[in-house]
Amino acid sequence: MTKRKPTHPGEVLLEDVIKPLGVTITQAAKDLGVTRKTLSELVNQKAGLSPEMAVRIGEATKTSAESWLSMQMKLDLWNASNKKSINVRLFHKAG
Repeated sequence: MTKRKPTHPGEVLLEDVIKPLGVTITQAAKDLGVTRKTLSELVNQKAGLSPEMAVRIGEATKTSAESWLSMQMKLDLWNASNKKSINVRLFHKAG
């Protein structure tokens, strides 16, 4: 697992798509068919990317939903791996 925290897909959407196009969050939400609140939570990294949103973004940007979900999965795995409260032991053979 990498030491650098993976970039949130909402940040990628905001910095690499929405801002360069000069589109407002309100307009981008309308184009994606979601509420402004839903998109705002994603781009402000308050919410994760759902498979449905990945499909919507993929369609709107002519990219794959899988690439967007991959970003989210890498971030989720990094977050899970870096939790201090995880305490596990190796499996041992019964008997």
